[in-house]
Amino acid sequence: MSAITIDEAVETQVRAIVADALELEEELTPTGMFVDEYGADSLAAIELLSTLEKTFGVTIEQDELPKMVNLEAVLEVLSRAAAR
Repeated sequence: MSAITIDEAVETQVRAIVADALELEEELTPTGMFVDEYGADSLAAIELLSTLEKTFGVTIEQDELPKMVNLEAVLEVLSRAAAR
């Protein structure tokens, strides 16, 4: 498995995946809380995790899911998953 460099292109791709999973029409901010600010539910979180795994060819452990609270955190989790 090759490492993923979290550059602007990857961040843009992750931002689009998150916006789609959360069905957002507004701008997604790096620190915007998915549940509190965007009304995300557990189904959206599972969809997000699955899409990230398929898109980037990584495995994200289920215990990482609660940590994925905003875009910044998703990028950190993705970076850790890619480093394994």
